[in-house]
Amino acid sequence: MSIKFPPPNPAPTPYARLTVLGAGSWGTALATVLARNGHEVRLWSRRPDHAAAINATGENADYLSGLTLPQGITATADLATALNGTEALLIVTPSSTLRAMCQAIAPMIPEGIPIALACKGVEKRTGLLLSEVVSDELPGHPVGAVSGPTFARETALDHPTAATVAFPFSYADRLSPENSPAARLALTLSGGGFRPYVSDDLIGVEVGGAVKNVVAIACGMMSGAGFAENTRAALITRGIDEMKLLAQALGGRRETVTGLSGAGDLTLTCSSTTSRNMSLGHQLGQGIPRPNCFDGRNVVVEGEVNAVSVTDLARRVGVPMPICETVHSVLHGGADLQEAFSALWARPIEAEPFALDLSLEHPAPQTSLHFGVRQ
Repeated sequence: MSIKFPPPNPAPTPYARLTVLGAGSWGTALATVLARNGHEVRLWSRRPDHAAAINATGENADYLSGLTLPQGITATADLATALNGTEALLIVTPSSTLRAMCQAIAPMIPEGIPIALACKGVEKRTGLLLSEVVSDELPGHPVGAVSGPTFARETALDHPTAATVAFPFSYADRLSPENSPAARLALTLSGGGFRPYVSDDLIGVEVGGAVKNVVAIACGMMSGAGFAENTRAALITRGIDEMKLLAQALGGRRETVTGLSGAGDLTLTCSSTTSRNMSLGHQLGQGIPRPNCFDGRNVVVEGEVNAVSVTDLARRVGVPMPICETVHSVLHGGADLQEAFSALWARPIEAEPFALDLSLEHPAPQTSLHFGVRQ
């Protein structure tokens, strides 16, 4: 007996020409997916020599060495050239530079072009989600996000990969969802191993992406300190709860956090030191001073920045986020890692689910975890 699925919506029109701002590993991976699907892609790099090398060699040796890029990608360091004639824009620059990037492209971006964020975080000074930053600087554009459990090299190599494409749905989008920016971008990205899912909960998707980086640093810290799977599973699960509470407080949906952009992304990021967030935490957990991490190289770690912005936002809206607070205290408050995590584990005993209102004083609040014991 064959399984019958409901007929799909009419096929939307994919975007033919797209711009990817940011020629790091993830920006290059997304450009690769789009070009492999037959679309024309302009890949912007802030460095002219970097853009020239990509065009000359057909490879991004700085970030995805050894991988030949498909036809259809043209790199440029000129923003006007990158944006000329584009039908959709993906921004993959660091979250800390997003506002400045939006200000730079404001005179150049065609009116009404959809903008999808493939960077994650909360703006440090304002506490705004990144989509709110874009809407501030570039009004009149649909703003969404592409997020999920995606390591760049595996995505570029066309390993089976799933992600969420999220945009708020207007009234017209709900009448004709197949023509929404989310559906059109999902179709544009879909092909080979890359499988997108469509969401209208942009807040939930953004919160998951920002918080997971901070929780991944916590997992790395405890892994580097010698703890194993029990500890990692506890941090992932309670980290998801922190995501849910913050998403709900900001108007997102709790169930979004259990999907690809929340639990999925968090699980991947906490599973391997391929993640810069996990790697930074792991090095700190081993006792390596922050300036010496990554062999002293100046590596941007989004969770390090988000540890400040996420906890500031959570405090502002009254959401308890003890894991994120612990990471913040170690990275930015001068707290001792062992003392901070011992205090996290000795917090009052709470209920699960959260709806059961219960808080019991821990019977041994001064007991330290057994760091340095490896079996």
